[in-house]
Amino acid sequence: MALNPATAPVGHVDRAMIDYAVKLTRTPGGMERGDVETLRRVGFSDRAILDINGVTAYFNFVNRIADGLGVELERFWDEPAP
Repeated sequence: MALNPATAPVGHVDRAMIDYAVKLTRTPGGMERGDVETLRRVGFSDRAILDINGVTAYFNFVNRIADGLGVELERFWDEPAP
């Protein structure tokens, strides 16, 4: 999932959550009311949607700080370092 979330083998509920998080990460200005409605349609409550949004935004914030400061993160998978 970490390498390509779009092809992760997950169910429709998790797919909706992943698609929302990826869109918020990659194209935040493109978010629309329909993105939230999609999460509601698959069963997420307003509180759960707020949590999904907040966690996604927080990770994006922290990653941008780390990237901006040149922080190198530990590798967590069996891929050779560049």
